[in-house]
Amino acid sequence: MPGAVVRPACPVSAELPALHSESRAAAQGDAGAPGSGEQRGRRGAEGGMSQGPGAQPGPPSVYHERQRLELCAIHALNNVLQQRLFSQEAADEICKRLAPDCRLNPHRSLLGTGNYDVNVIMAALQGLGLAAVWWDQRRPLSQLALPQVLGLILNLPSPVSLGLLSLPLRRRHWVALRQVDGVYYNLDSKLRAPEALGDEDGVRAFLAAALAQDLCQVLLVVTKEVEEKGCWLRTH
Repeated sequence: MPGAVVRPACPVSAELPALHSESRAAAQGDAGAPGSGEQRGRRGAEGGMSQGPGAQPGPPSVYHERQRLELCAIHALNNVLQQRLFSQEAADEICKRLAPDCRLNPHRSLLGTGNYDVNVIMAALQGLGLAAVWWDQRRPLSQLALPQVLGLILNLPSPVSLGLLSLPLRRRHWVALRQVDGVYYNLDSKLRAPEALGDEDGVRAFLAAALAQDLCQVLLVVTKEVEEKGCWLRTH
């Protein structure tokens, strides 16, 4: 009898692959080069973790960039990767590569303030040897294998305000979720500080509430190995 089909073994947990200097330089662009004003923060009492411009001190060892212009896609990338790897200049270069012959680039704001689309996020992650997997909202969240996922990036509607005045408008906003030291955090760049969500049950509850809005979309940030083996999905 033919042998049973054996699914490739999945890694025990998700880990960010080591970045080659070329990949790091390409991701950072000119503004991300060392000595460009990047600040240094503390990682609790243990050591150092870079705090780029816009980053705010939060719970020990949690990197969190605050909102600037329409750069939520860049903030979400850096927050989910827990270090400043991407700059506006690097994102603009990705836009040019995605649409080299377009005078008006469709992947960013015409005003030059950001507002990058999902193609920029996916290309940025691919440049680091990572992948972004769309979560099918029809699946129960119990099938999401969180230990195999580096982090999550959500695209959801966000209210628009002008100073203290809230406008009856909704715009799309990128938000990162990431586990740090066993605790999941909402790293929304519009928050003053990271919001602790708790354990896996806590992040699933957050995702369920977000997906209930119907307009929310979820990207799983995973390694290439996890993407190829489908380890992000529980099959039993």
